[in-house]
Amino acid sequence: MAKDILNVGGFTIIKRIGTGARSTIYLATDDHEKNQIALKRVIYQKPEDSRIFEQMQTEYKIGRTIDHPYIRKCYRLKKIRGMFKVNQMLLSMEYFDGISLEDGPALSLLDVLLIFRMVADALNAMHQQGFIHCDMKPNNILLSKTGAIKIIDLGQSCRIGTTKQRIQGTPDYIAPEQVRRKPLNPTTDIFNLGATMYWAMTGHNVPTLIPKKTDDLTMVVPESCPAPHERKKQIPIGVSKLVMECVKEKPAERPRNMLAVVSRLDLAIHSLLGAKPKSNKNASNSN
Repeated sequence: MAKDILNVGGFTIIKRIGTGARSTIYLATDDHEKNQIALKRVIYQKPEDSRIFEQMQTEYKIGRTIDHPYIRKCYRLKKIRGMFKVNQMLLSMEYFDGISLEDGPALSLLDVLLIFRMVADALNAMHQQGFIHCDMKPNNILLSKTGAIKIIDLGQSCRIGTTKQRIQGTPDYIAPEQVRRKPLNPTTDIFNLGATMYWAMTGHNVPTLIPKKTDDLTMVVPESCPAPHERKKQIPIGVSKLVMECVKEKPAERPRNMLAVVSRLDLAIHSLLGAKPKSNKNASNSN
């Protein structure tokens, strides 16, 4: 397999480092640029794989557009044709030596808040450039041994205001408007982030609206979902309140933007550190 990729793609494979949705990811060297990369490979096998190709192209376009230290960059997309159609794609990306939040070690509350502060900052940068991630979850946050992070998998990302024709998202973290196929905006990422924070702090998932066989789609958050501080007494009420506001059913009831989330995470972090927070003029009018 490695030899095939080397021959057709111009990459030297070092080792396989992961698998994704119908894809394999390798640590490799770009033979032209001479730099170490993460290489995602997708082979067309079934008609539904065309969606994976679409997502790969989306990840490439947005990953080249956004330049942020906490978001994995994309370098090059190579399409390989066989007979009359593209039957394989190779996407070279920034290599980051880390493991996912989902697979990582137990963390202190302060570490969790610091991680999500960085994630929120990165998502805010995406929003400022007109994009939303649409699939924030523990598996899409990578952590290094030094405490650095990378947000990965931009395949479901889209322009703010997009209405998707099909439901896309991860059931345990998906926002109601994603299931109902309504226009998506930054508060969609706020819900996904809030659901991810809930899991990271409690080990449980927020009940979300998932596809049903009937048209009677009703949300069960937050009434039937205990707040984080009710599950873990060490979680400050202010932090717990922020998480529960993020996963409100109605987008208008969530924090108005990601900068507001950053500001409130800053307050919580400074409180835990016993320091007086600096004023944030940009967030002074945020929720």
